[in-house]
This record gives sequence, structure tokens and C-alpha cells, in this order.
Amino acid sequence: MSLTARDVAEILRVLEESSFDTLDLDMDGVQLRLRRSGAPPARESVPTPALAPRAGESPAKSARSAAPAHTAAHAGVAPEPGAVAVPAPLLGIYYRAPKPGEPPFVEAGDKVQADTIIGIIEVMKLMNTVRAGVAGQIVSISAPNGELVEYGQAILWVRPD
Repeated sequence: MSLTARDVAEILRVLEESSFDTLDLDMDGVQLRLRRSGAPPARESVPTPALAPRAGESPAKSARSAAPAHTAAHAGVAPEPGAVAVPAPLLGIYYRAPKPGEPPFVEAGDKVQADTIIGIIEVMKLMNTVRAGVAGQIVSISAPNGELVEYGQAILWVRPD
């Protein structure tokens, strides 16, 4: 069984309209894990490997069943003591700006609040806003614009207030 973009959009809509922060779906070998921005990642006892892209398919399209465990390897090394990583809530293509040619949502040195939008992750042609989840000052931005980020990978680093 495979999920279409319309299926995923409907699942996202239902999650947004619910009072739940996370959704884990497992259907015929297809695993989909969703969480609202700012929700703590679910504990995983066994990491789930990402599926390799099919021939001719981009890595972003294979994101439908990828959900590696949130580990220090995904977060990377803090650029300064006390800095905390803002992890990617989804696997997909990360964009720093709302549209090509427009200024980025945030830059290193900017102050952010927990609800500040720091970027967009595109998954199956759906644009998902990413929020900081922590208040403080951005120390560095580690995810390159327009590149694939993995679930749990550090997008940027914040020195908390």
C-alpha cells in the first residue's frame, strides 16, 4: 500500500484539527510519524530505517516512511556550550525563506521565541512550517537551504534565554 499526497494532506488536516500532538500510523509496512511543531519527539525503542528511494525517485519522495531515532548523531555537536539544537520535525527539503528571492525567516544572531517560524520543510509537495520551539538567540544555522534534512537533524542552534 502507498500513500498519495492527497492521503497525507488529509491525515495532516485531521491531525491539525485534533487535540493530539503526535500520530503514528503503520499500514502494510508503511510507517508515518507526524508531530506538531514543538511537541516532544516520541521515545523509540528501535530505530526505524529510512526506505531507499526507488529508481528515478528523489530522496524527499521516499520520506513517507522514514523516521530515524532522535539521537545525538542527528543533532550534531553544539557550536558553543549551552546551545540547544532545534531539530527537524520531518524528513524533507528545508527552505530558509518563504519564497525564492525573499529574505530568510531568521539569521544567526536573531532572537526567537518558541513560536517563531524558522523555516519550511517540504514533504511530498506539502509545505510545513517549522517553529523554533525554544526562546533565545540563534547561534548558528546548520541546515543548508534547499537541501534534504532528516527527522531529528539539527536545523539551527539556539542559546536559550
